[in-house]
Amino acid sequence: MSDVVEPGFVRVRLDLAYDGKDFSGWAKQTGRRTVQGEIEDALRTVTRSRQTYDLTVAGRTDAGVHARGQVAHVDLPAEVWAEHADKLLRRMAGRMAPDVRIRRIEEAPAGFNARFSALWRRYAYRVADRPGGVDPLIRGHVLWHDRPLDVDAMNGAAARMTGEHDFAAYCKKREGATTIRTLQKLSWVRDEASGVMTATVQADAFCHNMVRALIGAALFVGDGRRPAAWPAEVLAARVRDPGVHVVRPHGLTLEEVAYPADELLAARAVEARNVRTLPGAGCC
Repeated sequence: MSDVVEPGFVRVRLDLAYDGKDFSGWAKQTGRRTVQGEIEDALRTVTRSRQTYDLTVAGRTDAGVHARGQVAHVDLPAEVWAEHADKLLRRMAGRMAPDVRIRRIEEAPAGFNARFSALWRRYAYRVADRPGGVDPLIRGHVLWHDRPLDVDAMNGAAARMTGEHDFAAYCKKREGATTIRTLQKLSWVRDEASGVMTATVQADAFCHNMVRALIGAALFVGDGRRPAAWPAEVLAARVRDPGVHVVRPHGLTLEEVAYPADELLAARAVEARNVRTLPGAGCC
């Protein structure tokens, strides 16, 4: 996953969207339909290539999670890019199923890495709590919560969670991976017309299950089962709490990935690879 493109290759940026309902997540898996597998298969077909060109993505989404603003890159042989660049977007659209679309394909600037150059990722999680359930036309993207929710209480809890913390209590631990993240935004807004509440969750990066666990904790505050201070107390403990419920994936959408100016891309990729520790934390 180098930031240096091999001689004879061109790094290409893809901006894409997908409905996660029928995908087993982003990462390709044998015998399962995935977003990465779908795109790589289509790319190999339309470029008439014998080999598969591997994609690197800004954020791997789980099964059932949607994306509106996902970003990936792929390194293509220069001759393949020269031959297909002008018509690649249209041909990919004709080859792929309608639940995944590439909105833009372009040569990436020097130093660009879809994963490590990113400054932040922004997700939205949508919830409805009206007694009659979710509008059937949006049910695939909105979670129904069967108790009334207090948005002010959820925002009160959220205010205690932002900043740089060890989110081990809200993450599925992966060997050798840090759980220290900077949560930049966590807030809730209710649309009075539809009754749908949208949580905006933005961080420099996310660990596995982090967003859905944060939402689960917030819902317990919103429906009165936990006090507003409880999510922050769980966070401070740095241990997975069985009381934190990981909500279902279909309410979650990756909305946007942000990158620095072109001249800062390579430096950001180096910075993002650094192992993070909290101030005052002892060495591992």
